[in-house]
Amino acid sequence: MIQTNWTSVTVFIFLGFSHYPKVEVIIFVLCLLMYLITLLGNTVLISITILDSHLHTPMYFFLSNLSFLDIWYTSSALTPMLANFVLGKNTISFSGCISQMYFSLAMGSTECVLLSMMAYDRYVAICNPLRYSIIMNRRVCVQLAGSSWLTGCLTAWVETGPLLQLSLCGNSVINHFTCEILALLKMACVDTSMVQLIMFVISILLLPLPMLLICISYAFILSSILRISSVDGRSKTFSTCAAHLTVVVLFYGTALSMYLKPSAVNSQEIDKFMALIYAGVTPMLNPIIYSLRNKEVKMAVKKLLMRNAFSAMLTSIPK
Repeated sequence: MIQTNWTSVTVFIFLGFSHYPKVEVIIFVLCLLMYLITLLGNTVLISITILDSHLHTPMYFFLSNLSFLDIWYTSSALTPMLANFVLGKNTISFSGCISQMYFSLAMGSTECVLLSMMAYDRYVAICNPLRYSIIMNRRVCVQLAGSSWLTGCLTAWVETGPLLQLSLCGNSVINHFTCEILALLKMACVDTSMVQLIMFVISILLLPLPMLLICISYAFILSSILRISSVDGRSKTFSTCAAHLTVVVLFYGTALSMYLKPSAVNSQEIDKFMALIYAGVTPMLNPIIYSLRNKEVKMAVKKLLMRNAFSAMLTSIPK
């Protein structure tokens, strides 16, 4: 079998969901809706955290980082597929494929760390409320968010670099709808055990380890909540964590099923649909979950809408 280097390939061909021609249009429409809702929901969240001074707190600073991250992640994963469907093609350039893979890995890794930072923020807010503003000052928040982004970008580079050293089997067809690293690994015709080992180690560091930190944080949070005598107080305190917990379960559930599943489970079609949930559904639901579970966010959205409506009414009045 002919072996080629990655750099000798100019174009990759996606198989996508071509095995299901009857549902391709349905998948396109669903992906387009998910992408538009993701853009709208996360843009609104970022806007209100900037415009509303009541939301200039560490919690919403991290939330705006999460929203910005979700926009980038969904755009890198779904935009090429949507564009290919509209243009009637199923190809991507070499540089586009590698860039897509890198950004997807970087954004996913960053979210793993960022969610643990958000759990730490909730721990400090509930377990050390009197020292919250001192511990979670602006400099600390920027450092925590910056370390999340830096970790994600570095780990993505560590995973991407060794992959580019492998040889392909003269085949540029990707059995996926995106340049997902697991799908690209299957195109190599040399031993990929080292790359898989690197991915496994990084997956352990970015999935179970942050999950452990989140569980420890919420163990202390639960202990503090149970010491609150008022039922209303318990409910109000827990409601500030409910949205974050929901996002954590949704994100880590899909991520674990993709990257730490047993080797015996090796269905490419299952991987495609799991990647679709990971890239489209989770980022779409994040702003919805935070909006539904958070009164401050709902009030800020109402104020923003009323302000825009009032401005539009004033501009429509003839001078």
